[in-house]
Amino acid sequence: MDLNQLSQSVIEGNAGEVERLTKEFLSGGIEPKDVLNSGLISAMNVVGRKFKDGEYFLPEVLLSARAMKVGMEILKPELSRTGVEPVGKVVIGTVKGDLHDIGKNIVASMLEGAGFQVIDLGVDVSADKFINAVRENSANILGMSALLTTTMVSMKDVIQSLQENNLRDSVEVIVGGAPLSEKYAKDIGADGYAPDATSAATLCKEIVQ
Repeated sequence: MDLNQLSQSVIEGNAGEVERLTKEFLSGGIEPKDVLNSGLISAMNVVGRKFKDGEYFLPEVLLSARAMKVGMEILKPELSRTGVEPVGKVVIGTVKGDLHDIGKNIVASMLEGAGFQVIDLGVDVSADKFINAVRENSANILGMSALLTTTMVSMKDVIQSLQENNLRDSVEVIVGGAPLSEKYAKDIGADGYAPDATSAATLCKEIVQ
Protein backbone atom coordinates (compact mmCIF):
# COMPACT_ATOMS: atom_id res chain seq x y z
CA MET A 1 0.00 0.00 0.00
CA ASP A 2 1.47 3.28 -1.14
CA LEU A 3 0.70 6.31 1.02
CA ASN A 4 1.97 8.51 -1.80
CA GLN A 5 -1.37 7.82 -3.52
CA LEU A 6 -3.17 9.40 -0.58
CA SER A 7 -0.76 12.30 -0.49
CA GLN A 8 -1.22 12.92 -4.22
CA SER A 9 -5.02 12.85 -3.86
CA VAL A 10 -4.83 15.57 -1.19
CA ILE A 11 -2.50 17.66 -3.37
CA GLU A 12 -4.97 17.30 -6.27
CA GLY A 13 -7.93 18.14 -4.01
CA ASN A 14 -9.71 14.85 -4.73
CA ALA A 15 -11.83 14.47 -1.58
CA GLY A 16 -13.60 11.30 -2.74
CA GLU A 17 -10.32 9.51 -3.36
CA VAL A 18 -8.92 10.76 -0.03
CA GLU A 19 -11.92 9.27 1.77
CA ARG A 20 -11.60 5.93 -0.04
CA LEU A 21 -7.85 5.60 0.44
CA THR A 22 -7.86 6.68 4.11
CA LYS A 23 -10.43 3.98 4.92
CA GLU A 24 -8.59 1.43 2.80
CA PHE A 25 -5.23 2.07 4.49
CA LEU A 26 -6.71 1.93 8.00
CA SER A 27 -8.59 -1.30 7.31
CA GLY A 28 -5.41 -2.67 5.74
CA GLY A 29 -3.60 -2.30 9.04
CA ILE A 30 -1.52 0.82 8.41
CA GLU A 31 -1.00 2.82 11.62
CA PRO A 32 -3.16 5.97 11.90
CA LYS A 33 -0.08 8.08 12.68
CA ASP A 34 1.58 6.88 9.46
CA VAL A 35 -1.53 7.75 7.44
CA LEU A 36 -1.48 11.19 9.10
CA ASN A 37 2.23 11.90 8.69
CA SER A 38 3.01 10.30 5.34
CA GLY A 39 -0.40 10.80 3.74
CA LEU A 40 -1.95 14.04 4.95
CA ILE A 41 0.76 16.16 6.59
CA SER A 42 3.30 15.53 3.84
CA ALA A 43 0.67 16.51 1.25
CA MET A 44 -0.20 19.80 2.97
CA ASN A 45 3.52 20.61 3.18
CA VAL A 46 3.66 20.28 -0.62
CA VAL A 47 0.49 22.38 -1.03
CA GLY A 48 2.03 25.04 1.23
CA ARG A 49 5.20 25.13 -0.88
CA LYS A 50 3.21 25.34 -4.12
CA PHE A 51 1.18 28.23 -2.69
CA LYS A 52 4.31 30.06 -1.58
CA ASP A 53 5.97 29.53 -4.99
CA GLY A 54 2.92 30.81 -6.87
CA GLU A 55 2.11 27.41 -8.44
CA TYR A 56 -1.11 27.14 -6.44
CA PHE A 57 -3.66 29.86 -5.77
CA LEU A 58 -6.51 30.18 -3.28
CA PRO A 59 -8.97 27.84 -5.09
CA GLU A 60 -6.41 25.00 -5.28
CA VAL A 61 -5.41 25.45 -1.65
CA LEU A 62 -9.07 25.37 -0.58
CA LEU A 63 -9.69 22.16 -2.54
CA SER A 64 -6.65 20.48 -0.99
CA ALA A 65 -7.61 21.69 2.48
CA ARG A 66 -11.14 20.29 2.10
CA ALA A 67 -9.80 16.97 0.87
CA MET A 68 -7.37 16.81 3.80
CA LYS A 69 -10.22 17.51 6.25
CA VAL A 70 -12.17 14.54 4.89
CA GLY A 71 -9.20 12.32 5.72
CA MET A 72 -8.74 13.97 9.13
CA GLU A 73 -12.36 13.31 10.14
CA ILE A 74 -11.86 9.59 9.47
CA LEU A 75 -8.49 9.58 11.24
CA LYS A 76 -9.40 11.56 14.39
CA PRO A 77 -11.14 8.74 16.31
CA GLU A 78 -8.34 6.32 15.36
CA LEU A 79 -5.64 8.77 16.46
CA SER A 80 -7.40 9.25 19.82
CA ARG A 81 -7.76 5.52 20.28
CA THR A 82 -4.07 4.89 19.63
CA GLY A 83 -3.03 7.79 21.87
CA VAL A 84 -1.39 9.94 19.19
CA GLU A 85 -0.94 13.41 20.70
CA PRO A 86 -1.31 16.56 18.59
CA VAL A 87 1.88 18.59 18.17
CA GLY A 88 0.12 21.52 19.84
CA LYS A 89 -3.25 23.17 20.45
CA VAL A 90 -4.28 26.31 18.61
CA VAL A 91 -7.31 28.46 19.38
CA ILE A 92 -8.16 30.47 16.27
CA GLY A 93 -10.84 32.98 15.29
CA THR A 94 -11.73 36.17 13.44
CA VAL A 95 -11.96 39.09 15.86
CA LYS A 96 -15.10 40.84 17.11
CA GLY A 97 -17.00 42.79 14.45
CA ASP A 98 -15.33 40.96 11.55
CA LEU A 99 -17.19 38.28 9.58
CA HIS A 100 -14.47 37.32 7.10
CA ASP A 101 -13.30 33.75 7.40
CA ILE A 102 -11.75 32.41 4.17
CA GLY A 103 -8.17 33.18 5.22
CA LYS A 104 -8.80 31.98 8.76
CA ASN A 105 -10.32 28.73 7.47
CA ILE A 106 -7.31 28.02 5.27
CA VAL A 107 -4.95 28.65 8.19
CA ALA A 108 -7.01 26.28 10.36
CA SER A 109 -6.84 23.59 7.67
CA MET A 110 -3.10 24.06 7.20
CA LEU A 111 -2.59 23.72 10.95
CA GLU A 112 -4.67 20.55 11.13
CA GLY A 113 -2.66 19.27 8.20
CA ALA A 114 0.50 20.00 10.20
CA GLY A 115 -0.71 17.87 13.12
CA PHE A 116 -2.17 20.55 15.41
CA GLN A 117 -5.44 20.29 17.29
CA VAL A 118 -7.39 23.36 16.15
CA ILE A 119 -10.18 24.94 18.18
CA ASP A 120 -11.88 27.17 15.59
CA LEU A 121 -14.12 29.77 17.24
CA GLY A 122 -15.42 31.11 13.92
CA VAL A 123 -16.02 34.81 13.25
CA ASP A 124 -16.96 37.86 15.33
CA VAL A 125 -15.19 36.41 18.38
CA SER A 126 -15.17 38.48 21.57
CA ALA A 127 -12.19 38.80 23.89
CA ASP A 128 -14.02 36.76 26.56
CA LYS A 129 -14.62 33.91 24.12
CA PHE A 130 -10.93 33.85 23.14
CA ILE A 131 -9.89 33.89 26.82
CA ASN A 132 -12.26 31.09 27.81
CA ALA A 133 -11.16 28.89 24.91
CA VAL A 134 -7.46 29.37 25.70
CA ARG A 135 -8.07 28.51 29.34
CA GLU A 136 -10.39 25.53 28.75
CA ASN A 137 -8.18 23.93 26.11
CA SER A 138 -4.77 24.79 27.63
CA ALA A 139 -3.83 26.14 24.20
CA ASN A 140 -0.19 26.72 23.24
CA ILE A 141 -1.11 29.27 20.58
CA LEU A 142 -3.83 31.84 20.02
CA GLY A 143 -4.35 32.93 16.42
CA MET A 144 -6.40 36.02 15.55
CA SER A 145 -7.48 37.17 12.12
CA ALA A 146 -8.95 40.45 10.82
CA LEU A 147 -9.70 41.78 7.36
CA LEU A 148 -10.99 45.22 8.35
CA THR A 149 -8.89 48.09 9.70
CA THR A 150 -11.82 48.93 11.98
CA THR A 151 -11.75 45.52 13.68
CA MET A 152 -8.01 44.82 13.91
CA VAL A 153 -7.77 47.20 16.86
CA SER A 154 -9.63 44.67 19.03
CA MET A 155 -6.63 42.32 18.83
CA LYS A 156 -4.88 44.57 21.33
CA ASP A 157 -7.89 44.23 23.67
CA VAL A 158 -7.62 40.43 23.56
CA ILE A 159 -3.91 40.55 24.42
CA GLN A 160 -4.68 42.96 27.27
CA SER A 161 -7.38 40.56 28.46
CA LEU A 162 -4.91 37.67 28.44
CA GLN A 163 -2.65 39.69 30.72
CA GLU A 164 -5.50 40.57 33.07
CA ASN A 165 -6.45 36.88 33.31
CA ASN A 166 -2.85 35.77 33.97
CA LEU A 167 -2.75 33.77 30.73
CA ARG A 168 -0.34 35.87 28.67
CA ASP A 169 2.77 33.92 29.68
CA SER A 170 1.20 30.55 28.87
CA VAL A 171 0.17 31.21 25.26
CA GLU A 172 1.88 32.55 22.13
CA VAL A 173 -0.24 35.04 20.20
CA ILE A 174 -0.03 35.19 16.42
CA VAL A 175 -2.01 37.53 14.17
CA GLY A 176 -2.77 37.82 10.47
CA GLY A 177 -5.02 39.42 7.89
CA ALA A 178 -4.79 41.79 4.94
CA PRO A 179 -4.46 45.14 6.80
CA LEU A 180 -1.89 43.85 9.32
CA SER A 181 1.88 44.06 9.28
CA GLU A 182 4.87 42.82 11.26
CA LYS A 183 5.13 46.28 12.83
CA TYR A 184 1.49 46.29 13.91
CA ALA A 185 1.87 42.85 15.48
CA LYS A 186 4.83 44.11 17.52
CA ASP A 187 3.03 47.33 18.47
CA ILE A 188 0.10 45.44 20.02
CA GLY A 189 2.34 42.95 21.82
CA ALA A 190 1.71 39.86 19.66
CA ASP A 191 4.42 37.18 19.46
CA GLY A 192 4.23 36.69 15.72
CA TYR A 193 2.70 37.77 12.42
CA ALA A 194 1.92 35.63 9.39
CA PRO A 195 1.12 37.18 5.98
CA ASP A 196 -0.41 33.94 4.64
CA ALA A 197 -1.57 30.45 5.65
CA THR A 198 1.71 28.72 4.84
CA SER A 199 3.67 31.19 6.95
CA ALA A 200 1.17 30.74 9.79
CA ALA A 201 1.64 26.96 9.80
CA THR A 202 5.44 27.36 9.67
CA LEU A 203 5.35 29.90 12.52
CA CYS A 204 3.23 27.61 14.72
CA LYS A 205 5.56 24.67 14.06
CA GLU A 206 8.53 26.83 15.11
CA ILE A 207 6.72 27.87 18.29
CA VAL A 208 6.11 24.31 19.51
CA GLN A 209 9.52 22.93 18.56
